[in-house]
Amino acid sequence: MPSALKYLTGSEIRQKFLEFFAARGHQMLPSASLVPEDPTVLLTIAGMLPFKPIFLGQRTSEYDRATTSQKCIRTNDIENVGRTARHHTFFEMLGNFSFGDYFKPEAIAWGWELSTKVFGLPPERLVVSVFEEDDEAANIWRDKIGVPPHRIIRMGEADNFWTSGPTGPCGPCSEIYYDFHPERGDDNIDLEDDSRFIEFYNLVFMQYNRDAQGNLTPLQNKNIDTGMGLERMAQILQGVPNNYETDLIFPIIKTAAEIAGIDYATSDTKTKVSYKVIGDHVRAVVHMIADGITASNIGRGYVLRRLIRRVVRHGRLLGIQGEFTAQVAETAISLSETAYPNVRERAAFIKAELQREESRFLTTLERGEKLLEEILAKGAKQISGKDAFTLYDTYGFPLELTQEIAEERGMTVDVAEFEAEMALAQERSREAHETIDLTVQGSLDELAEKIHPTEFLGYTELSSTALIAALLVDGKPVEQATAGTAVQVVLSATPFYAESGGQIGDCGYFSGPDLLVRIEDVQKESSIFVHFGYVERGTLTVGASVTAQIDRACRRRAQAHHTATHLLQAALKKIVDDGISQAGSLVAFDRLRFDFNCPRAVTPEELQQIEDLINTWIGEAHDTQVVEMSLKEAKAKGAVAMFGEKYGDWVRTVDVPGVSMELCGGTHVKNTAEIGLFKIVSETGVASGVRRIEAVAGPAVLEYLNLRDRIVRDLCAEFKIKPEEIPGRIAQMQDSLKAANKQLDAMAAELAVAKSEQLLSQTESVGSAQIIVANLGEVAADALKTAAERLLDKLGADGAVVLGAIPSADKVSLVAAFGKNINQKGLQAGKFIGTIASICGGGGGGRPNLAQAGGREPAKLPEALEAALTSLRASLS
Repeated sequence: MPSALKYLTGSEIRQKFLEFFAARGHQMLPSASLVPEDPTVLLTIAGMLPFKPIFLGQRTSEYDRATTSQKCIRTNDIENVGRTARHHTFFEMLGNFSFGDYFKPEAIAWGWELSTKVFGLPPERLVVSVFEEDDEAANIWRDKIGVPPHRIIRMGEADNFWTSGPTGPCGPCSEIYYDFHPERGDDNIDLEDDSRFIEFYNLVFMQYNRDAQGNLTPLQNKNIDTGMGLERMAQILQGVPNNYETDLIFPIIKTAAEIAGIDYATSDTKTKVSYKVIGDHVRAVVHMIADGITASNIGRGYVLRRLIRRVVRHGRLLGIQGEFTAQVAETAISLSETAYPNVRERAAFIKAELQREESRFLTTLERGEKLLEEILAKGAKQISGKDAFTLYDTYGFPLELTQEIAEERGMTVDVAEFEAEMALAQERSREAHETIDLTVQGSLDELAEKIHPTEFLGYTELSSTALIAALLVDGKPVEQATAGTAVQVVLSATPFYAESGGQIGDCGYFSGPDLLVRIEDVQKESSIFVHFGYVERGTLTVGASVTAQIDRACRRRAQAHHTATHLLQAALKKIVDDGISQAGSLVAFDRLRFDFNCPRAVTPEELQQIEDLINTWIGEAHDTQVVEMSLKEAKAKGAVAMFGEKYGDWVRTVDVPGVSMELCGGTHVKNTAEIGLFKIVSETGVASGVRRIEAVAGPAVLEYLNLRDRIVRDLCAEFKIKPEEIPGRIAQMQDSLKAANKQLDAMAAELAVAKSEQLLSQTESVGSAQIIVANLGEVAADALKTAAERLLDKLGADGAVVLGAIPSADKVSLVAAFGKNINQKGLQAGKFIGTIASICGGGGGGRPNLAQAGGREPAKLPEALEAALTSLRASLS
């Protein structure tokens, strides 16, 4: 490191950057979430992403200038993490932005001043690049900044021209590079030489609009978008050979090294790669979880799960056998908590999520690794897609992880076959779910151009007069519908609430002279409300006037359940974890369902506390306040938003003062006392990291309690006992049943042993080995195992026993028991029985001397046993 460079910590670099631009009129803004508002992007991948709507002209900015340190995640170069000096999944992008304010002269001058004066980089060590056609930028660098012409490198469109897409705002870039080896001279400077140059600052001059034909026209308002890589600047100023050894990441690596007991400094290249992967990925997952992402098999959750599993696997490569991710996560949290307080606030949740995912992966990792080793040991140059899918589907190995391991062995994976297997699995999954009739949608798309959006009156009106704007039968537009016809109706205005926000649509009826239409559901397509119903009397005609009346009792039930759902979320945050967020909901007439992100089950004690607290709030008779306000004002007041939901600039808030405030378009009670009573019915897990509470409120509680009261009375009558004696009687019956089952199992085992004794006379000698292969018929798996062990005891060290049975109509049980001498000849019961079981559509394994397996095709048991006998004869002769 040149003596002129002053060491700065990562935190100091971040702060100096932000303060530099704040002093020049930039609004210092916090980092946006890693979950972007932009629905076209999975994760926040660049510092400019939160400002994209401003750059595209979709939104105006409150500030002319801004500066941020933005958390970013990119996984497109994940295979390079740890292998190069500066590839990461998680990184921080320091940026300064101008929204139609200053342009090239100021951006270039400030970039140079920051680099040379604030961070003290020697000018003679800096090289700049410009777009090959951008003479303006080149002249500013040369004439105003004083960069020598031979250190201004012109580059093509692929390297130095930014675009937002095929069309739209775009412009040239200019980058600043640091030269680690100026002694190599300035002849033929190659900025692609990573060993010598590092790009640390990129200035984007957004000055054109590109049309569909590729033509460029100047923008009326020109913008500046810059990015300085915090990790890269830290590498330069801290004088370390790569980003991983900076104070931003190395403490995480050091923690992992202490756990593994292998010194990083003296490690070989392969070991260092594993340390670097752990250091990078742990930073990423800590911030992802802190921003509300939980592990799953889709979308952001899949990215998180993949990163966690890579951490665990590289920990295994370092020899770490137990759980360790929470320990290294604590180091990452400590490094980030000053700049990003939410990681400390969510520390317990982060560690719990990591421990849960790590524990889950470890349970399958060992079995998967063994299977993978068997596949790799076959000696083929390619892993079949079928095997890769088995690893994915059964053992949780992402395709990318299998590819990574295969690449380490010089092999490839048949990705096309993997994708075909995946498609088959998805098709099977789709066949298992109900399909949704979309015939109405196509017709509505055509009608949308002819009819106006439906005016919703239901917040204040329970009935109204309206015109029939459109009428459909079987999804097709018609002019009339007579009695006995199922219809879909669009009104000019309606008091009926259409299903949205988890709340189901209202029910009720339309009426008119000699007309009655029963309405059973209401759905919303864009801004058009579609009423699904049945003409009970008369004729329904387009253009006619009807009275639309909702079922008031059902509406009251829905209101009670919806407000109770808000109270439930508030209680969960108060009693279980303030970081809990909604993952879905159902507000129906007879119940409510609330899904939420939580890494553990809610305890019975907590559920009781939640129920008691909600009923206290109900009894306190809080008025609900429904107010429309700006989204910014609502967030400032602490209104809770549905995670992943998109909101406009103007929102509707439902406030129970002092208890709950949420953004919500649903219908609610005017006072919590109208709810009456709240009762939790169940708490279960529905997905990885997602729990579900089902509950009832209002009149539905009475129905729930009446049903259970009838059940209790019936049990009391049946057993002739008092209600409080029911638990004891059930416990007695369970004990009796267990004892009876044990007796049955013992008798079955004795019967199996008795049957097996008769098999000794059928022992076949193959060399010195004594073989018995037989079908015991309808015998349970445990009894079959006992029989095999007894036979092996009789046969001794040279015995080889393989038994099969069909314990039920659709199950096969197999067991193999091999003596010590059989094992010494290379036969292992676990591998042997697994191969045999595959004939019956199953699998299994176990110890070298004793192993069990199962299958799903009983008809193939004779074939499997014949194969076992043939294999034993061949191996032991």
